[in-house]
Parts: sequence; C-alpha cells; structure tokens
Amino acid sequence: MIEITQREHYEISRRQTLKQMGAGFGGAMLASLLHEETQAGTKIHDLKPRMPMHEPRAKAVIQLFMHGGPSQVDLLDPKPLLNKHSGETPPATVADDEERTKYLLGTPFKFHQHGESGTEFSDQLPEIAKHADKIAVIRSMVGEHRNHEHSIWLAQTGLIIPGRPTLGSWAAYGLGTVNQNLPAYVALPDPSGPSTDGARNWSSGWLPPIYQGTAFKSNGSPVLNLQPTKSISSNTRERKLDLLRTLNQKHLDRHPKELELDARINNLELAARMQLAATDAVDITRETAATQEAYGLNNKTTQSYGKRCLMARRLVERGVRFVQIMMSGQPWDTHTSNVANTKSCCQQTDGPVGALLTDLEQRGLLDSTLVLWGGEFGRTPGAELRGGAAKGNEGRDHHPYGFSVWMAGGGIRGGQTYGSTDDFGYRSVVNRTQYSDFHATVLHQLGFNHKELVYEHNGRNERLTDVYDAHVIRDLIS
Repeated sequence: MIEITQREHYEISRRQTLKQMGAGFGGAMLASLLHEETQAGTKIHDLKPRMPMHEPRAKAVIQLFMHGGPSQVDLLDPKPLLNKHSGETPPATVADDEERTKYLLGTPFKFHQHGESGTEFSDQLPEIAKHADKIAVIRSMVGEHRNHEHSIWLAQTGLIIPGRPTLGSWAAYGLGTVNQNLPAYVALPDPSGPSTDGARNWSSGWLPPIYQGTAFKSNGSPVLNLQPTKSISSNTRERKLDLLRTLNQKHLDRHPKELELDARINNLELAARMQLAATDAVDITRETAATQEAYGLNNKTTQSYGKRCLMARRLVERGVRFVQIMMSGQPWDTHTSNVANTKSCCQQTDGPVGALLTDLEQRGLLDSTLVLWGGEFGRTPGAELRGGAAKGNEGRDHHPYGFSVWMAGGGIRGGQTYGSTDDFGYRSVVNRTQYSDFHATVLHQLGFNHKELVYEHNGRNERLTDVYDAHVIRDLIS
C-alpha cells in the first residue's frame, strides 16, 4: 500500500537568488518546486520513478477533456426511437425530472458502423471512427449533479466537492516520472482562454504540490519565465548555476538535518534543466510537414487543438506520465443551437484526435498510452428552448443520467460498446458506470489497486475512489 503521512508547508527561501542570477524557471513551475516531508522527517516527496503495484498495461495517459458535456445521442449512442418520436412529448419513463426540456429531439446526424466490430459513430466523428476497433465506448456513464463545476470535480477528482487531487495528480503521485527533466503531469490549456474551473482542472488538492499539473503554453515559451530575461551564453549560464550549487551546498552543510532543504535544492536544479528539455519537448517544428498536416496545423479550425494533440504525443514520448488537453470555456455546452455548436466542436477536435491515435499507433506508443475522451456529463434527449429559441434551433440541457465516453490504447480492448441507455438515451439501464469505476479502471491500467493507492490526510487514508464501492471494468480490458 502506498501511504504518505500528513504534510507540512514550506516557503521557497531561495527563489529571489535564482531570479537575480537570471536562471528563471517560471511561476507555473512552483507546484513542482515545493517540497514536502513527513512529520517524522524520514520521507521526501519527489518525482523519481516508482514501481506500480502490479504489471501495468499503460505507462502514460492522455486525457482529452471535453468541457461542457458532449451529446451522447448525437455522437456515440444512436437512438432510432428518439428520431422516430422527435417532436413528441416524452413518455413518463423518460420525462425530464426538472421539467427543463420540452419535446423529444432527434438528431440530424447519421450513424454508421465502422471497423470489423461494427461500432456505430456519428458522421460528425469520421476520423475518430476510423479507429473503431481500437476504441471502447462506454454508453452507460452516470453522474451525480447537473451543474458544470460539481460534475467536473466528480469527473476529475472523484467527488462533487472542490479541493481534491485530480486523476493526473494521483498518477504522478503513484508513478513519478521516468524523465527527470520534465514534470510528471502536464496540462495543455487552450490559448484562447481558460476552461471552466480553470487551474483546478489540474490541481493536486491536498496531495503535495509537487504532484500538481504544470501548465504548458502551446504558443511561445512553454512555461512563463522559463528563459532568462536577458540573453546569456551557455557558458555564462553554467557558471552561474555552478555558483548557485556551491552556495546551496554551503547552506546545506550548515543545516545537515534539514532533509526538506536538500529536496528543495534538487527540485530547483530540475527546474533549471527544464529550460532545455521543456522547449525541446514541445518544439513541433521538428516534426515533418506530413505529420503537421495530419494533425491539422495548416487548417485554422483544427490548428489549435491539433497542435496540443501533437505536443501531447511528444510529451508522452519523452516520459511524461499524464497529459491533459483542455478547451476554452465549455464549448460542448449546447443549450442553444445544439446542431451548429456540436458540429463546431467536432470540426475542431475530430481530425486532431484521429491523427493522435494514428500517430501513437504508428510509433508503437498506443499499446502503452491510455487515451481518454469525454466530458463531465452528456446532453438531454429532450429539446431545450432557451431564450425563446424556435424549432430547428433547439438546444440540449445538462444530462448526468446516462451519457457516453470512450477509452483507447493502454491495454483497453477496442471494438466494443459497454453498457447502454434506454431507447431514448435518457437513463443508463445496463452496466451503469460511475466515475469511480472509470477511475478504478484507469488506475488499474497504470498498475495500481484503487483501494490501496492512498494518502493520509487529516488522519484519514484518502483515495481517488474514496467512499464508493468502485470496481475495475474488466470487460474493457484486453
């Protein structure tokens, strides 16, 4: 059982010295620089690689989080009866509990079977559909709340309360990183604006801050202040770092029992090494023109998301454990103009995600990289007429009672659908799947028993799946 006792907080005492010497490493890296130790002073938290509890099927995770909640009945869960009865009052068995939606709303999108498995995907996901035999679609997800923030917390941290560690932080805590020049956990926010709930999407909560996600920019320098404000030669830079090491060592010699200080110094030196490694890791100009075109970098619509998908591949290729790709705001939140807005989201993401799956497979990385796609909930099968919208311009409301996500790679058995909703796509009725089951399965693929990966917080052994009687979804595993 992985267990760490309650932590203490420390200030970064030598930050100003580093700044004055020109070896900037970025405010965004602060989470990776903070050190924590047990009250007994015998354990130092770091990102050194650690052995999982059992043989892992996945070494890394790429999370494609679709903020706002994609519509299951428009994309992944075809419902012929919904189309047949579109415009009619819903049967009592699937009526909207909160009476927010009116009549049943079919989809204009067409579903087609793909691959040897015959898995059905919407015509709005043509590039993802090409990988049908690698993808396991879970059609029976259920949530606990209709609000975005609460549902994001559930999807990312396991409970509908704020302040807990995200799935990525648990992965970094359990595994560390094989590349000591890069963070274990990297978030790739949308450069056009923050996602709903902002930096809490990659927070370490009450886990030591070293396990928090580090946000990398997809434009310009990947980390703010990563490079010195003034250009200096590599020789000068090394001499300054050597002097800093000497000063740090003298300070450490005067305080030989302060294990926290030793760890902090090591982390600061890691940040200095990132000045080269981080820039190289996200330098997509080193990719071939064909690769850049495949990811949609030559297309204004797909360029932003495609660039971050390509960065994600480069990062896991270099040993980063968990990479998280975000979208600005909550674009899948289609309260109005569901058809147009769903099309827009698919146009931005489908091609890049398809290219990512192709690229990972061609490089031999898909078997060891678990790719996750989905949002915090789905959308109602009923029409929402917000703002006086008329027929033909309906929206769909939030829907946690039955929705779809998918997994691929990392030991997942593709070419299947798991669970199902009712005939109208309203409620999960077969193999109801909570996010705790989803999380338990992800941790299992990374080599962990979700009941034993714990952290002592306020006198209690906390875990990602917490109060739930979660189960690994064995049917998904190859």
